[in-house]
Formats: sequence, structure tokens, C-alpha cells
Amino acid sequence: MARILLVEDNEMNRDMLSRRLIKRGHEVTVALDGQEGIDKAKELIPDIILMDMSLPVKDGWVATSELKSEAGTKQIPIIGLSAHAMSGDHEKAIAAGCDDYDTKPVEIDRLLGKIDALLKS
Repeated sequence: MARILLVEDNEMNRDMLSRRLIKRGHEVTVALDGQEGIDKAKELIPDIILMDMSLPVKDGWVATSELKSEAGTKQIPIIGLSAHAMSGDHEKAIAAGCDDYDTKPVEIDRLLGKIDALLKS
């Protein structure tokens, strides 16, 4: 079981992902925007963060960069999530500090594989 911080502003995506992760035994905390994601990551120090890249207040690119630049949170693996699968987004997410990247709609088995791989490394 992992403690997962899900940073997602879309209610349907948030509900679907959190239910599926909880069903598989994970503990899920939700943040609705990038700043709330940063604040909750600092407070909770989750095992992994699932970060939507298109967020209000602070987008996922900025939030990820900030988390990776701080000593207390830089070790937390982050998987960037985006519905806008444009050429170069994977590279941009990695450059921002994401440890991996996945596209929406999320294929849960693929995402779980990425979560497991990052938690084992």
C-alpha cells in the first residue's frame, strides 16, 4: 500500500482515479490545484504524487519544479498526467522534474505499473 497524493482539478478524473487506487489498497489524498498540491506534499510527504499538468492557481509544471527544488520533497516520485498528449510533453514533464509521465484517459493497469516501478526504485 502506498500513500498517494493525487493533484487533479477535474472532478470526474479525480473520482475515477481515487476510487480505483483505493480499491487496490492505496491511501489517497486529493489536492485540487498546484498550490494545494505543494502544501499537502510538504505536510504529508506521500510515497508518490500523481500530478495533473493543467491545474489552476499553479500548474503542474510549476508545482513539480517547486517540489523537486526543495530538500523536504525532492525525493518524492512524481508522475505527470495530461490529457493534452502533445509531441514533446513527456520530455517537458521530465525536464520539469517528473519521474514519469502518463496520458489521460488513464489506463489504470499501465499507471499502476509505473507507480510500482517508481516505488521500487
